[in-house]
Amino acid sequence: MGWCARLELGFEAGSERTVLRHRRHAGPLRVQRPFYPEGNPCHTYLLHPPGGVVGGDRLDIEVAVESGAHALLTTPAAAKFYRSAGPVARQRQSLRVAAGGTLEWLPALNIVHRGARVELRNRFELAPDARLLAWDLLGLGRPGSGDKFESGCCDTSLQVTVDRRPLLVERLRTEGGDPMLKAAWGLQGRGYLATLIAAPATPQTLVALRGGLRSMPDGAFGCTLLPMPGHRLGHPVTGLLVCRWLAAAGEALWESMIEAWALLRPLVLGREPCPPRIWST
Repeated sequence: MGWCARLELGFEAGSERTVLRHRRHAGPLRVQRPFYPEGNPCHTYLLHPPGGVVGGDRLDIEVAVESGAHALLTTPAAAKFYRSAGPVARQRQSLRVAAGGTLEWLPALNIVHRGARVELRNRFELAPDARLLAWDLLGLGRPGSGDKFESGCCDTSLQVTVDRRPLLVERLRTEGGDPMLKAAWGLQGRGYLATLIAAPATPQTLVALRGGLRSMPDGAFGCTLLPMPGHRLGHPVTGLLVCRWLAAAGEALWESMIEAWALLRPLVLGREPCPPRIWST
């Protein structure tokens, strides 16, 4: 039997700022008090006191952002998934944003150690006119420490629906030691990968990001724009911006993600960057 934890958060618009109206937890998942370094947006830090996840553990997180609310969620440290003798560790995150709501989902890296068996599920449900800026970072092993992902399994999925219609559905299953980890058509020997999504985005947003990012040493980057459901030919394109990174070092990946977030925040959310204080500690 593993250690199960569940966290439910609900954000609503208050008279002057976003408030954390609903909070419920079971097991070792917590949040600190909300912070307001920039007025209305509610900065919230998710805490997992054990610090590591082992086979059989299960973490479930549900977040709802209502109309007019703006929530920024992050974590103080990387999540570490340790070696398992067989049971799978599961982390499921379901995030819903109502029309007129704004969510920034910016957790630290998920590190999957050699021999770990992990299932990671991320699902975003967006209403029309919802705003989203989110990322997912994954490290397979810790190459700098000699922990190469030579055994184990990491099964990840990402789903984005808009007005209950699927816009992005993908899954990546990585086996430890698989040739795909080093193949030119695969991860190319880079053990760190990330996905960033942003909505609503335009072709101009795409061009600005491509032109504004500095090159990352020994890294690869690409992005595309997926039109929103119901888009009609001849009308201005508004869609979901999907960006991918491959990196050889976790620190370089983290710095590139923050740079991309800082570039996109004014374009997508209409706000200047205000990095959570925890990122500087």
